[in-house]
Amino acid sequence: MPLRLCLSIVLCLVLVAPHGFAAESPGQAATSTAGEKTRSPEANSEEQVGETEHEQDELEQVKEMLRQLQRQIDEMEQQHAAEIEKLKREIEAARPTEPETEAAEQDELRMLREAAEAEAGKPQEERRETEETVFKAGSLSLQALNPEISVTGDMVTFYRDQEDTRKRSDFDFRNLGIHIESYLDPYTRFKAAVPVTESFAKLGEAYMTRFGLLPDVNLTLGKFRQQFGVVNRWHKHGLDQVDFPLALRSIFGDGGLNQTGVSVDWTLPPIGQTTQQLTFQVTNGENDRLFDENSRNVPSLLLHYKNFRDLTKDTYLEFGLTNLVGWNDEWPVLADGDTWRAERERLETWVWGGDFTVLWEPTERMRYRNLEWRTEAYYLHRDTIDPYDLDEDTVNAWGAYSYVQTKLTRTWDIGFRCDYYEPDRKQYAGLPQVSLAPLAVTSGGAYRWQVGPYVTWFQSPFVKFRLEYNHGDGVGMQKAEDVVYFQMIFSAGPHKHERY
Repeated sequence: MPLRLCLSIVLCLVLVAPHGFAAESPGQAATSTAGEKTRSPEANSEEQVGETEHEQDELEQVKEMLRQLQRQIDEMEQQHAAEIEKLKREIEAARPTEPETEAAEQDELRMLREAAEAEAGKPQEERRETEETVFKAGSLSLQALNPEISVTGDMVTFYRDQEDTRKRSDFDFRNLGIHIESYLDPYTRFKAAVPVTESFAKLGEAYMTRFGLLPDVNLTLGKFRQQFGVVNRWHKHGLDQVDFPLALRSIFGDGGLNQTGVSVDWTLPPIGQTTQQLTFQVTNGENDRLFDENSRNVPSLLLHYKNFRDLTKDTYLEFGLTNLVGWNDEWPVLADGDTWRAERERLETWVWGGDFTVLWEPTERMRYRNLEWRTEAYYLHRDTIDPYDLDEDTVNAWGAYSYVQTKLTRTWDIGFRCDYYEPDRKQYAGLPQVSLAPLAVTSGGAYRWQVGPYVTWFQSPFVKFRLEYNHGDGVGMQKAEDVVYFQMIFSAGPHKHERY
């Protein structure tokens, strides 16, 4: 096609050229006109005939040249078409047929299999010789094996107004807690807490938890705060108030229920939208308030059931039931009216508890707003021996607390707690050898209540301050008192203010 275009252009130029060349300029036309006037008509006619014959000859030559070019173009096109056809036949001949392609692929796969089988059949030592040796500095990774260590500080300053009390105020660095945590392997975690006070240091908790021992079952071994209700599990620096509830301290002691043994936590199958958990613990009966007469150290048994669910996307409900049983077998009794001796008889001690919590926390503003209501109740039934007549007797005591707490801003919380405790009445409760107080007192109708508002400011996730006021009163126990507390809690390390 480009050749045909070129020939067309040349032809147009040739056809136009004679007329262009024949055209004269105005000057030449004038000269010719002047010459024609001097020539005769015969001379002019002969000259025009000669020019016309000459032009005819030139035109014939150009046409002949065009015909030759056309023949050459046709020959070239035929030659190109033949060459293209020849190349197509060669390509088709070189292309393998489908059976040949499948055979080649099968041969390649067979060769790969043979090579893999030969490699797998080599001895392990022979194959290791070809592996690249990589040298690593083992000391650089030892730091990952170190446990995580945190330190918490709990300092309380108070002022007390109570009749017949001389010590009105004090600065008490209540606890410097050393907390250690480490994952021993992908399945096992170790935790320990060592409280240090101004006068002593002791082992608070040290336990190992094996996760996934069975499907939905975890196993804990060691010394730990037991799962009686909710707040007994918490450390003091993780409480929402300055101290444990009055009823808990009266029944279990100031430090709560903390013993050594084994705990099994089982996440039960859900019921609808409700999640359930069952905890069974076997521990040494070493609590001084409940098992002080357990000379054989018979283990105590605890069973805790927890049920929780989301009522709405912003509201959470949890309730639980707890039962603890243990034994005592040695009792101080009076012989002959004035001599004390030990009476050995195995008797039971039971403690039941119930807890209830509702938390409202808007999903979009959970860091700035919430409202929490928590309530727990405790009931003690303890068999004992009357030291005067050596008959079996029973001590019953109960108590409860309830508090409401809300978050005003991201850093400010306020709350209000009410406590109530009612001991039993026993004539021999005041004897120093028996030491039943505060489970029982000598006066009838005894009880004690306490109310206390508080406000907490979180300066940061690692430092918080609390101001709390408590007013306590009652009948047959302590005298009325008013106490103002100022508490400072800090944490240094990765775990901040963990509750347990």
